[in-house]
Amino acid sequence: MSPRLARRGLCLVLAAPSGAGKSSITRALIATEPGLTLSISATTRPMRAGEAEGVHYFFKTRAAFEALRAQGALLEHAEVFGRLYGTPRAPVEAALAAGRDVVFDIDWQGFRQIRAALPADVVGLFILPPSRAALAERLAARGDAPEEIARRMALAWSEMRHAGEFDYVLINRNFETAVAEARAVLTAARLATTRQLGLAAFLEAAARPDPDGA
Repeated sequence: MSPRLARRGLCLVLAAPSGAGKSSITRALIATEPGLTLSISATTRPMRAGEAEGVHYFFKTRAAFEALRAQGALLEHAEVFGRLYGTPRAPVEAALAAGRDVVFDIDWQGFRQIRAALPADVVGLFILPPSRAALAERLAARGDAPEEIARRMALAWSEMRHAGEFDYVLINRNFETAVAEARAVLTAARLATTRQLGLAAFLEAAARPDPDGA
């Protein structure tokens, strides 16, 4: 078997308006792609029943969270409904150095922050719904209240305007196809020459004469 090249991991950021299928595609990738893990966020919200520290979130007091932010220990952060959320830098950088890939299920603002923090390691994929009507149908199908659907639909266009900031865009017309396309993006990013830390050593070894004369 040919030796594997040593590789630096990457950050795959998936963003989309609510209802476009981002979380489902993320889960499908994690379930089928070895070496791909979901980034675990830090939050100041209370732990809920069934949740575990370091599995669902890193639970922090507001003071501890703000200390992390002041130290530059967060790759991105945001405040949502009075609770703070953010991505700890250390676990992500450790994964990248070990050749493991990390997927992020965040919004375009978080993508901007992570790309600014790790510009050489981030690949962005924006997921679009096939139409406005299809997005409304998906939100209704998952049981959202009419007022919540109206609020999310109003936000959708402002979010989709940022699709051009991402490296790749796919339209989620069919779930299986969308997952395959997202996997293709991940595969291409993994094979980029800039990520192949062992390429020079591999080529040098390949250029040496075979001691057996083969």
